[in-house]
Amino acid sequence: MGMRLVKLFAAALMVIGLASCGSKFKTYNGPEVTQIVVNKGARKMYLLHHDKVLKDYDIELGFTALGHKTQEGDGKTPEGTYFIDRRNPNSSFHLSLGISYPNEADVAQARARGVSPGGDIFIHGRPNDNPRGKQSPDWTAGCISVTNRQMETIYAMVKNGTQITINP
Repeated sequence: MGMRLVKLFAAALMVIGLASCGSKFKTYNGPEVTQIVVNKGARKMYLLHHDKVLKDYDIELGFTALGHKTQEGDGKTPEGTYFIDRRNPNSSFHLSLGISYPNEADVAQARARGVSPGGDIFIHGRPNDNPRGKQSPDWTAGCISVTNRQMETIYAMVKNGTQITINP
């Protein structure tokens, strides 16, 4: 009876260990990501430790990629300096990191025009309901998208409070 219990316990540990291999939550112990730089025109995102590029990614943007986001529903990805201000492990887009858009200037500009500046801008993976399907280029509502595998790495590397600069 005792040996049977030991084998059962060992099998349970193996199942738990194997289940964790497929986890979307990676760990990262390298240099701190001190800044994210996005170059919209080149469709590139860089994770930097001071002035050293740690990782770079091809990205997809909002469905109207040219120009700065000025109002809700315009399909534009904002331009300017913001911060990573939240994490969503249960995102509809695999994983996501929130960008602090709109800032005070964005809100004031939209208010002066009598429109909403919009919000809920994220760096995220693919839609959970179509994770492998090819998206059209620049398909998001204003977010920055990468593959799910890339998002897992980014999610592990980038902490809340990290500055993100989004260039035209």
